[in-house]
Amino acid sequence: MHLNKKERSLLGLASVFLGFLFFILIKAQGVAGGQVTLQETAIPSLIKTEQENQQLSVENEKIEQELIKYAQGQSASVLLNQQVTEAMMNGGLVELTGPGVQITLDDSTRVAIGGEDQNNYFIHEEYIREILNALWNGGAEAIAVNGQRVTTHTEVFCGGSFIQINGTRQMPPYVIGAIGDSRNLTAALKFYGWDRLGEFQEQYGITRKLEVLSDIRTPAGKLPSYRYAEPVKEGT
Repeated sequence: MHLNKKERSLLGLASVFLGFLFFILIKAQGVAGGQVTLQETAIPSLIKTEQENQQLSVENEKIEQELIKYAQGQSASVLLNQQVTEAMMNGGLVELTGPGVQITLDDSTRVAIGGEDQNNYFIHEEYIREILNALWNGGAEAIAVNGQRVTTHTEVFCGGSFIQINGTRQMPPYVIGAIGDSRNLTAALKFYGWDRLGEFQEQYGITRKLEVLSDIRTPAGKLPSYRYAEPVKEGT
């Protein structure tokens, strides 16, 4: 079949047009395919990132909970230490320092004459007990006698030529240190027999001295041992 010039021209133009359409189609498929590939790559990445964020959030929450527990534990530990320290202070098991008064008592250097009682020239355990009671009533927070801490277990009694305190033999002079408000302590001493000791000082020459000091030290007492006593169990 022979085509004339016009028909050949139309056929060539149609071929060019079809080729152009084919090129456009291939290009469009390539772009679409790229978009699909980009989406297929991006979606798993976003999912992975979201999962990592969720994991980090869970870990952060765990860390916050641990920090809260740690802070609570620290607070409980601090509170426990404070309670233990207070209990030891109340039991006289801690060395303390602070302002207060110091009292010195000593036997007289005089000798009894005639029918005088020589005992009047000595410091007796009852003098020390009266002073201790007066100091406690005056608000003393800690007391020591010749380096012996006065606690609820402290005994003060005469052993002949010495006075026994906390199981130790103490000889004069007797130095009593008390921590507290010096004004209240001094007032309590005057109310509970300090003047009577003043009379003994004048009559027999015993030493009775009171000093107000800014630094009184009371040593720690000893923990008593229990052989028979034990805590009462709950529910018994």
